[in-house]
Amino acid sequence: MKKAFSLIEVMIVVVILGLIASLVVPNLIGQSEQAKKKLVCIQMKSLKDALDSFKIEEDTYPSTQEGLESLITNPNPQKYKNYPEKGFLNTKSLPKDPWGNEYIYINDNGNIEIISLGADGKEGGSGENKDIKFSECVN
Repeated sequence: MKKAFSLIEVMIVVVILGLIASLVVPNLIGQSEQAKKKLVCIQMKSLKDALDSFKIEEDTYPSTQEGLESLITNPNPQKYKNYPEKGFLNTKSLPKDPWGNEYIYINDNGNIEIISLGADGKEGGSGENKDIKFSECVN
């Protein structure tokens, strides 16, 4: 005679697995968004460090119009004479936020802000769609 699991035993195992999944899955989903927000702050810190290096070399931050692209290529060789040959990021492209959007750079008379538009890629929003500013990342 073959031994097998009864229908009741199988159903009990399925219920237990369902309970475990209902406890674990919500925690994992929230962690993914938190990790993305932390990555945004890390990338912004890297961009800010490169902007600070730009300021050290050129005595000014790039203008808002020159943007973050000025970290890769010299926007004005006559104005920025100390610009390094490989730029300030040593890459050929700017990093994008974890949602695939470009960072926004604002220079307001030397007050620098870097912004990610969040998961929706649109200004404003709440929750995971909330804009993330570098000034809010700094502890």
